[in-house]
Amino acid sequence: MDSKNAEAARTHAVEEGEPGNVMTGEAVQLVGQASLWGNAWKKLRRSVFFWFGGIITIVLVMMALMPQLFARGIDPRSCDLSDSRLSPSAQHWFGTDLQGCDYYANVIYGARVSLSIGLLAVIGVLIVGVLIGALAGYFGGALDSVLARFTDIFFGIPLLLGALVLLTVTSERTIWTVALALITFGWMTAMRLVRSSVIAIKESEYVQAAQVLGASTFRILVRHILPNALTPVLVYATIAVGTFIAAESALSYLGIGLQMPAMSWGLQINLGQNYISTSPHLVLFPAAFLSVTVLAFILMGDALRDALDPKRS
Repeated sequence: MDSKNAEAARTHAVEEGEPGNVMTGEAVQLVGQASLWGNAWKKLRRSVFFWFGGIITIVLVMMALMPQLFARGIDPRSCDLSDSRLSPSAQHWFGTDLQGCDYYANVIYGARVSLSIGLLAVIGVLIVGVLIGALAGYFGGALDSVLARFTDIFFGIPLLLGALVLLTVTSERTIWTVALALITFGWMTAMRLVRSSVIAIKESEYVQAAQVLGASTFRILVRHILPNALTPVLVYATIAVGTFIAAESALSYLGIGLQMPAMSWGLQINLGQNYISTSPHLVLFPAAFLSVTVLAFILMGDALRDALDPKRS
């Protein structure tokens, strides 16, 4: 009778969360996650790079969502050919472009397209990479071998080269087609990161306990494995946003990316490259915005990586 009472009391204590008692595997998992992100936030708050990148990112997002607030109410498509390629002045802060449009407004509105492609590409890469990586890592065996070899095929094709070939045979190049081309040849790193994390985590005690209790494969992956496997992928995704924005600009610079009348920094650099000796502002201003944007995401990714790395103080 005493042993039954002791067991009941211990069960009640665990359920009530009283200190000094053994917690369930899922509770330990949740506490570990909270501790990891809590410690990471403490480190991020002290990181100058994180705040620098974060502030710039917030400004860029606001610029993409509400460009009219930054463009001083100027219509970027209101042009006058007689004002073609004017130098920067009080009236036109960044000068004018080939059609005589206010270049400051054009660069501001170009943020929306560039950021949209970067974010769409990263979302697509995460969906494809996480799905394939989770299946390969969890089931292993023949499925893992087939998916790994499939990934290796795409790894052998450089991102820009593959996207260039795919966009060359595309009749219309829009935000969606450019993002799709970047996703097609950019998901492999996310897959490798998720696969390696899932392989390490699936042998954990709380995962094995869930399997013994009869939890479905979907529940085990979504509830127990992926939340702990996504940390390195989040770091990669933060840096990849800048990488894909730069890749889109490179494609547009080569004339294979977006087409007029779209507005993007890469397209603006492409149109201004022939006039760089006489009108350098046509290249310098969009290139400066592009460089700062890529730098901001890289700094945020580096800061997040350092904060989530337990080996770093």
